[in-house]
Amino acid sequence: MKRRDFFKAGAAVGAAGALASASQIAAAATPEEKYRLQVPELFNPVSRPPAYTPAIVIGSGFGGAISSYRLAQAGIQTTVLERGCRWPIDPWRKIHPNDFFPDGRAYWHRTSAKMLTGLTTSFDKFGGLLDVTEYENIDVWRGACVGGGSKVFTGVMIEPERQYFEAIFGNVVNYEEMRNVYYPRVREMLRLSPLPDDLYYKPSFGHSRVWDKQVRLAGYEPERIDGIWNWDVVRKEFHYRSRPSASIGESNHGNSNGAKFDLTQNYLKYAEQSGYTSIYPGMQVKSLGQDSNGRYLVEIEQIDPMGEIIDQFTLSCDYLFMAAGSIGTTELLLKARELGDLPNLNEFIGEGWGTNGDTAVVRTVSELQGLYQASPSAGIIRDDRFGPPITMENWYALHVPVNLTAIGSLGMGFDMTNRCRFQYDPATDSTTLLWPREGNADVVAATREMNNRIADASLTLPGLLGVVPDVSDTFTAHPLGGAILGQAADAYGRLNGYDRLYVMDGAMINGSTGAVNPSLTISALAERNIENILMNDF
Repeated sequence: MKRRDFFKAGAAVGAAGALASASQIAAAATPEEKYRLQVPELFNPVSRPPAYTPAIVIGSGFGGAISSYRLAQAGIQTTVLERGCRWPIDPWRKIHPNDFFPDGRAYWHRTSAKMLTGLTTSFDKFGGLLDVTEYENIDVWRGACVGGGSKVFTGVMIEPERQYFEAIFGNVVNYEEMRNVYYPRVREMLRLSPLPDDLYYKPSFGHSRVWDKQVRLAGYEPERIDGIWNWDVVRKEFHYRSRPSASIGESNHGNSNGAKFDLTQNYLKYAEQSGYTSIYPGMQVKSLGQDSNGRYLVEIEQIDPMGEIIDQFTLSCDYLFMAAGSIGTTELLLKARELGDLPNLNEFIGEGWGTNGDTAVVRTVSELQGLYQASPSAGIIRDDRFGPPITMENWYALHVPVNLTAIGSLGMGFDMTNRCRFQYDPATDSTTLLWPREGNADVVAATREMNNRIADASLTLPGLLGVVPDVSDTFTAHPLGGAILGQAADAYGRLNGYDRLYVMDGAMINGSTGAVNPSLTISALAERNIENILMNDF
């Protein structure tokens, strides 16, 4: 679709599309027509960004959102570039599909996806929220939308233990400073809190109560964990004042009613309200460089939600902030170095990548409580007796959130050795992630010991024989590394070899955040880094 046609079609949908009936959607002649009826806002015309802005932020996840807000507070005009769509929030509309029947709204320009159940689901190619990037030995889950990972993650935000934090960051980042200043700053901005008791005892959280019961039988004491959820919106679901979303396991493919307090409701919202920040969806960054005056050049392909290129142009800025996630940031920097567009980037670009020790853990023939499994996580347990330190947190049965007596957990392990590197091939203009087969074998073994211990104590079965493995490490939802602080960059994200070029996302962390979800640490580091940058570089 040409740019002018995209603009015309977007304008034509209007408010009527938002009220399209199920029969109208079912009668849609093409996938594009169907998605225009379901979410017409995605097709609203997006203007070309200004050719020059003092600051450009690539990516709108945790690092990008925080950077853009603090830049705006400082009165610095900023352009935020996001490859994905800008999804609305509505208490009654089904904006996002559920795990049972994912369609193009779920996945970023794919036509099929393999569920953890072992089944493969096919659907239309469309610009959905979740990008599953497939490498030879690992699938990487990452956000592709305004708000980035905050729209598709579990909502869990946990501070790592001191001993693990200091092993990861050494003398580069001060733990006391993070604990006393930057972790609390993020907690306040995102209003983090654990699952309240009144919701814990609702039928949809029956799986959480069963999970807690099972781990206690094995000698563990679960801890309540902080989440990014707006519990008042979750309560509305139970009182018929909002369409059910969080209470029926909608999370990884988006949360329609805003129960997940994602970045579009806080940092990004506040940045735009300042008048200094503009967010542009559909902007796919192809390459980076510099002009003769030292300004950074950002080559863009503007795409519509169907993936069609509708415009191409180059932007410039004085300050460039990389926040496209571990994969996106590293790919762009590595390509720029290898092609000679930013030749002074050092040898550590592309190094130190890890999965945060992610595993999906399953037990079956569990006690049945409640029809649905709600998506917010309630509790976590820890164990360091079987090898690498492991945490296991309560998770709904991914891809099948109806209670079929399957109990799901998200496992994370801490290590300092399971790492790999990226490799760029100029002949194909592609980047390969050299993750070895069974790259987390020690983490899997330790997690399996924990799961077996719980299964034995609770008289359940590890995995689902022949269908779902007990412990799977074929994916990661927490990619980390590629431009690490203290190696590729200084202690505050200034990339070595260049002035006014920064890394602000998971790429700056050495493969692990200490057996906990990385979102809180990424956010706190972004707060810390941007504070120092604004103080010293502007």
